[in-house]
Amino acid sequence: MSEKPTRAAVVAGVDGSEAAVKAAQWAADEALGRGVPLRLVYVTKPRHPSAEDYYADVHRGEAALQAAKAELESTGSALMIQTATVDGPAGRALIEESRTAAMICVGSVGIGRYAQSILGSTATELAEKSVCPTAIIRADDYGTPADTQWIVFAMTDPQDDAVVESAMSEARLRHAPVLALGDLRASSVFDGQIEALKQTYPDVHLYPITNEADVTHFLKKHDEAVQLAIVGSSDTAQIPRILGPFGRHRFHLFHHAASSVLVARRSATG
Repeated sequence: MSEKPTRAAVVAGVDGSEAAVKAAQWAADEALGRGVPLRLVYVTKPRHPSAEDYYADVHRGEAALQAAKAELESTGSALMIQTATVDGPAGRALIEESRTAAMICVGSVGIGRYAQSILGSTATELAEKSVCPTAIIRADDYGTPADTQWIVFAMTDPQDDAVVESAMSEARLRHAPVLALGDLRASSVFDGQIEALKQTYPDVHLYPITNEADVTHFLKKHDEAVQLAIVGSSDTAQIPRILGPFGRHRFHLFHHAASSVLVARRSATG
């Protein structure tokens, strides 16, 4: 039923939904870039009224895992893919997975069958309580992707190196330019930080923007297409506003409606 992880893997929650498949595809790139396995995890319902219901749930899980695995293997990459079915509830099970994971990825809706109008409750719980970095991947269900897909982060806390390092690493992996947000009131410090980053990451296209309070504030004001917003573990309250509501109407309210979010934190695996 389940394959035990051999080393710190990138974990993706799978439940058969389109959002979960998109998260697994995003996680596959992450695993390949890190040179680690991808671990696809299906979480069963926390309660089953009968043995038949339990086995039906497990069967659905195995089908979802195999479908996701086949989709990823069809690309022809050399990615090592593990699969596992674990007992729910989903939030608790995936948080437990995060203790030995390099990163954990879920879709913004659909995980655990407890979707809220803006963000699935399991994704919310993971963002707040996961031990490792957590990616919440937004399925771009409508609209045409822009030519330039930015990565954005706010350099508000000089001590939060995990946010900065995650932004630059994702930029390298995804060949994307980066918008670094800073406070105009501390522009001299911010300018020094930007110059240091440009020297450390000469291959990354880094663009500083001052007078922006945080990522949410920037996305509300500007039209730039953002594929990934990176926040620290103390800023998880911003996530629902960054992802925006689900459905066609969201494009009337959010320019950044297709952006995903990565909560940067140091993982126990290093």
